[in-house]
Amino acid sequence: MTAFRFYLVALCLFLSYYTFVVISDFGINLFLPFFGAIINMTWSGQFNLDFMMMLSLSALWVGWRAGWTAQGLLLAVLAFFGGALFLSVYLSVLCIREKGNVKQMLVGVR
Repeated sequence: MTAFRFYLVALCLFLSYYTFVVISDFGINLFLPFFGAIINMTWSGQFNLDFMMMLSLSALWVGWRAGWTAQGLLLAVLAFFGGALFLSVYLSVLCIREKGNVKQMLVGVR
């Protein structure tokens, strides 16, 4: 579990830095290039579509894990739009809150 926690922290730090650099260089305009590549049916678009499907699975799991409460719906939206940055923080919090119990981390309120 320690290696997993280290990975989550490293992922969060690296992705935060990378995101900061990209926003500094290109601005926050994400949607036009993202959906433009999908509409143009390029390999970049295929990757973006695949990534969006992974984001939807992440959001569905987060919402389901929280029992589809109001908080769960909010977390699901954050999971979809926040991607790996959100998920690394969310899983880090779950690791601490559930004291490393992977079953509780995965299943939540069930």
